[in-house]
Amino acid sequence: MSSVAAGDRPEGFRRVSAWLAAHRHPHAPLFLEVAARTAQEAAEALGVGAGQIAKSVVFRRKADAAAVLVVTSGDRRVDERRVAALVGAVGRADAEFVKASTGFTIGGVSPVAHTTPPVLLIDRELFRFDEVWAAAGHPNGVFRLSPGELAQLTGAPVEDVVQAMSTKPAATGVIASPCTSVCRMDARTGWCEGCRRTLDEIAGWSTMSDAEKHGVCDGLSLRAALQGVSEQARASAEPLPNGPSHPTGAENL
Repeated sequence: MSSVAAGDRPEGFRRVSAWLAAHRHPHAPLFLEVAARTAQEAAEALGVGAGQIAKSVVFRRKADAAAVLVVTSGDRRVDERRVAALVGAVGRADAEFVKASTGFTIGGVSPVAHTTPPVLLIDRELFRFDEVWAAAGHPNGVFRLSPGELAQLTGAPVEDVVQAMSTKPAATGVIASPCTSVCRMDARTGWCEGCRRTLDEIAGWSTMSDAEKHGVCDGLSLRAALQGVSEQARASAEPLPNGPSHPTGAENL
């Protein structure tokens, strides 16, 4: 990683750098050698836990199309119903909306220096840590601060806006996402390596009915079993120490 030096850095990164300097933040942003578009990628690049990544989640408020930015820990999932209870009904925000409303692309949305100030909420779960890392206007950019400094710099309220840590239906009937914070897609199966969902299932989770969510969850166990069978088949096809391999059949996955 490299410290900000930066006339040739991307515009979003330079904008955040200037904003932090103007507000006398003691830690200049860093420009990582690798992109960190997810909390897990950022955690791995920085050598910290996923919970210490202050990820930005953008929604679109239905009443006035305002951007609603929730900053929470990278190991937590935002509960849209809790957000809606605080700011009004919200919906999903696509990449075009995020760029137009904040000035940043998805994967690099900073909690500060937006082109248009969003409705901003900070989740209380961040305060489990003394130090967290937030995006600095570009997927390669990050900066360090405490949760208290985040609240002070943004002036945003600190609220409880994440889902309970459970994969079972909650007492209220809310079905929590099966996400495991491992966000890598397996090119061979088309499934996430962590939760085994497809990209469409991950993207559409927040708008699915309870019946649709149950259907997805019911299929995950079958996918795990099929993946295990496939791995055993590949293992049996490997050459034996003293002779040729003997494949058992065609690979289905």
